[in-house]
Amino acid sequence: MTEESKVTDSEDTTLRAETAEAAPEVAEHDRVAELEAQLAETKAAVMYAQAETQNVRRRAEKEAQDAKTYAATAFARDVLSVADNLSRALAAIPAELKEDEKFKGLVTGLEATGRELDSVFARHGISKIVALGESLDPNRHQAMMEMPSADAEPGTIVAEIQAGYMIRDRLLRPALVGVAKKPD
Repeated sequence: MTEESKVTDSEDTTLRAETAEAAPEVAEHDRVAELEAQLAETKAAVMYAQAETQNVRRRAEKEAQDAKTYAATAFARDVLSVADNLSRALAAIPAELKEDEKFKGLVTGLEATGRELDSVFARHGISKIVALGESLDPNRHQAMMEMPSADAEPGTIVAEIQAGYMIRDRLLRPALVGVAKKPD
């Protein structure tokens, strides 16, 4: 501010104060303007508080929903080893023993247990990751080795060492895979 404008503002304030003493409506007008400014400030603060409260509520609802949706994650990871062992056991049974009448009941029971486990996984949103023939996706697959292959494009999964699983839209366990590379 220049010196001249400071003097003018000071004179305006003094003149307004003197006029307000002589005319109560000017003082009342000033008081109304002050109250309107306070009201506008208070409205803005209330709107900000309401928006913040709504954001906190939404965040809490999302966290509660996520907790409910993914509560079984640790348990599911532990049960995956049971599913792996059951699959290995079924794969290890020779074909002639599967047809043998003495073992047919055991094999049927193990297969039924495997189907039931898959059904329980499905009910809780746990699904097996399809890996063979897919391109390597580091968000779902973990490459354990490269295998020379003339049949598959480099980066294509040609072997699955261990199945991977998703729980709804989150990775539960990556698939351990072998990836094709150009033959030497």
